[in-house]
Amino acid sequence: MKDNYIIIKSAVQKDLCYFLYNYLLIKKQVAETMFNTNYISPFNNDWGSWNDTQVSNTYSIYGDVAMETLLLKMQPLMEKKIKEKITPTYSYARVYKKGDILKRHKDRFSCEISTTLNLGGDPWPIYLEPSGEEGKKGIKVNLKPGDMLIYKGCDLEHWREPFKGKDCVQVFLHYNLSSKKGDKNLFDKRPHVGLPSSFKK
Repeated sequence: MKDNYIIIKSAVQKDLCYFLYNYLLIKKQVAETMFNTNYISPFNNDWGSWNDTQVSNTYSIYGDVAMETLLLKMQPLMEKKIKEKITPTYSYARVYKKGDILKRHKDRFSCEISTTLNLGGDPWPIYLEPSGEEGKKGIKVNLKPGDMLIYKGCDLEHWREPFKGKDCVQVFLHYNLSSKKGDKNLFDKRPHVGLPSSFKK
């Protein structure tokens, strides 16, 4: 990948984005109701949580079945764009709210080849540093619903400035390069897609 990132415009059709955007808003509402009424334990993360260490107090979900379906669906397109075979690891979605900040960071090994895909809501740019050098100003990437940014999450710092909108729904699809023994990390060490992180070996 040139500069370790690629932007794909309209990677996902707008009607599918609209469906998934509303699906996650409803799932967030369902999780809130079930937690607040003690229908499920607040320690049960199968429906998502507000305990994300990177963005506190914001709804996120690991391994949602619909997002994992998208993880597999996008794999052939990504392989075509980056010209390498990749191994799917996991999906992670967030429903960002006003005031949220995503601090500068690099990702863990399971996120060697990452995407952020805009599903809907108010616009919110992501910043990344293509050189891989820490502390530099970086570049701003604006994504419309359906647009996808592919980047090397372990090599490039990436972040978001304070969010001024109402909500912004993003899904992160993560993969490893198969050529670098990433195939041994298939599905982030879960037996198959769609399972929560507690199923990791």
